Amino acid sequence: MNLRLFDTYTRKLRDFEPLHPPEVGMYACGPTVYDYAHIGNLRTYIFEDVLRRVLEYNGYRVKHVVNITDVGHLTSDADSGEDRMEIGSRRTGMTAWEIAEIYTQAFLTDIQHLNILEPHIWCRATDHIQEQVDLIQCIESAGYTYQTTDGVYFDTSRLSDYGYLARLNVDGLQSGARVQAGEKRNPTDFALWKFSTPDEQRQMEWDSPWGTGFPGWHIECSAMAAKYLGAFFDIHCGGEDHIMVHHPNEIAQTQACHQTRLANFWMHGYFLQIDSSRMGKSVGNFITLQTLSEQGYEPLVWRFYCLGAHYRSKLNFSWEGLDSAKAALNRLRNYAFEWGDPGSADEGYLKTFSEQINDDLNMPRVLALVWDLVKSDLDAATKKATLLEFDRVLGFGLAEWQPEKVQIPDEIIELAEQRQQARQEKHWADADELREEIRQKGFEIEDTPEGARVRPIK
Repeated sequence: MNLRLFDTYTRKLRDFEPLHPPEVGMYACGPTVYDYAHIGNLRTYIFEDVLRRVLEYNGYRVKHVVNITDVGHLTSDADSGEDRMEIGSRRTGMTAWEIAEIYTQAFLTDIQHLNILEPHIWCRATDHIQEQVDLIQCIESAGYTYQTTDGVYFDTSRLSDYGYLARLNVDGLQSGARVQAGEKRNPTDFALWKFSTPDEQRQMEWDSPWGTGFPGWHIECSAMAAKYLGAFFDIHCGGEDHIMVHHPNEIAQTQACHQTRLANFWMHGYFLQIDSSRMGKSVGNFITLQTLSEQGYEPLVWRFYCLGAHYRSKLNFSWEGLDSAKAALNRLRNYAFEWGDPGSADEGYLKTFSEQINDDLNMPRVLALVWDLVKSDLDAATKKATLLEFDRVLGFGLAEWQPEKVQIPDEIIELAEQRQQARQEKHWADADELREEIRQKGFEIEDTPEGARVRPIK
């Protein structure tokens, strides 16, 4: 089965064909490093990691680029409010440069703990000011900009298809705008370069042909993606929240300068919800990976949880669901370990696996296939080899995992032996009572074709 992916731009599933096979250029919008990433943010990066792993499983050579937004992201997508880095600086008492470094390192630690493959290129907005200035000049020379007292703006009315990615009704937005646009000509116009005000002491500002200031949020991705992947590359990823503003603006900038829509495929991971509302820093209901760890859930439990829902569906967070994911991951790890050395993978299971990952990354069906494999009559070595092939995409690190060395008390071993004797004599009620007694003492017993196994309850 050919790899088929949902393209937000065309709103349909499409066969994936690289522009320059076997190379694939993939750009993902990275974090704004003014605070810790929350687990909803991390769900998007897990989706993008699965996408990259699926591409590589299909034999493609991926060039993966992720930006670090350390300047220019204002508190409002309407180009009002303060730069989030400046707000973070006041909150922490550190400089904007210091908090950018601290939260960048925290993000790198999070993705490492989630077994997310590092991109081949990290690119910081503050390291690419000249590239952004050059792109603004290109847009300006094409006649798509105008200047106000607070910045240089993109004139969206110059593009007949502005907002196509989001299917925006631009005329309706123009006539129905309820807020003053200030000096903006159109409500959808957006800042390419913002001026520092005379009474403002900014920590991050640069000279430019238009005056001292800093780049708008959207220009960084268009400039850096084109630098590292070209002005038209294979796949651009991000979160669902980028569909309405950020990504249409990236496309507009690239259309004005390069006459392309920047990426052949636009792909988006959907929100994590908590109590039926979106998890987010602005909402104040966010949970970090560190919070989960403090509650006894290792990071890969969160990866397992996320793979239980399709990336294009909203995922509801619950502690009960996290408990189930923790138990399921532990079971899977123990099975993989106990199966011993791998043999040859089962071709039938691998064929089904390929069909499911190539069906727009259908990871819920892949997890169902995993448990079907576990329950199958295949020999242990074949199961192990097959599961390890699956894990190239699942990313659970099953080949390296080993159980903690736990000494089973003599009392528990004796109870397990008594239970086994009761089962042999078909005294089922006695066997059930002994199983429960073992559970009450903190251990569980599992009957397998190779015999009963006892392990601590986690």
